[in-house]
Amino acid sequence: MTELLNDLFFIFQRLNWLSVIDILLVALIFFGLLYMLRDTQAIVLLRGIIFLVVLIAMLTSLVNLPAFSWLVRTTLPALLFAIPVIFAPEIRRTLERIGRAGSIFTVGGQLSHLEIEETIQSVVGACARLSARQHGALIIMQRLDGLDEYVETGVRMSAKVTPELLLQVFYPNTPLHDGAVIIGNARLIAAACVMPLSASGILTRSPERQMGLRHRAALGISEASDAVAVVVSEETGSISIAHAGRMIRRLDPERLQNILTAFYRTEDKNGNNFFERVFPYFFPRKEE
Repeated sequence: MTELLNDLFFIFQRLNWLSVIDILLVALIFFGLLYMLRDTQAIVLLRGIIFLVVLIAMLTSLVNLPAFSWLVRTTLPALLFAIPVIFAPEIRRTLERIGRAGSIFTVGGQLSHLEIEETIQSVVGACARLSARQHGALIIMQRLDGLDEYVETGVRMSAKVTPELLLQVFYPNTPLHDGAVIIGNARLIAAACVMPLSASGILTRSPERQMGLRHRAALGISEASDAVAVVVSEETGSISIAHAGRMIRRLDPERLQNILTAFYRTEDKNGNNFFERVFPYFFPRKEE
């Protein structure tokens, strides 16, 4: 114990401000990597890799195993090259998020505030009526990232977004009710589009079983792009919204409108910040 304390004291004696910055940078990188991998299947794989590394380190340091140590030394470089292949989807997603940093807001082109507001009101109105009727729906609202590859999987419409049109598209047993609609530039671009399914562990760990393919598709497109996905559950009628691999559930129409408005513009005509309405905890009340 005394020897351990002496070693720790010796280490602290050699620390300077550059060493502290160095340690903090390394810790920050590891924190960022783990934060990006959270709620994915890759985190389970990462736990397995860490467990194996710790086990091998203990075996090689505590027991004299020359042959085993030689095998570890020769195979370790190959394992390091295999890591980018194993974690390729997560690395790609992380780089995409970094590339989108600073591009939080978009209005889908040169749209006026009136067009944005009309589109949001049409989506919210349709979702409220679909929820009351328990008709399932998946609405993808494009932002900065192009969704052309997903548009090609559906039926092009290029129509004005109205609640009646969305209600008709998602009416049960109609030709276009399966799949998602994609909205961009205040137009309903296409319907019956196929979305990528999420490999996230969020849905599998949920104690509820109402989240099916629509919710997985909403999470999937939110992981693959910066689009906002709105889901209406066919089983319960609950409204959910997904963005950046995260999902908020059980929304009422007013909260849904506040969140969508916060995504597409920050201030209304009276200068009120919509983030105050969506996240009031972070904004102190203004004095009257």
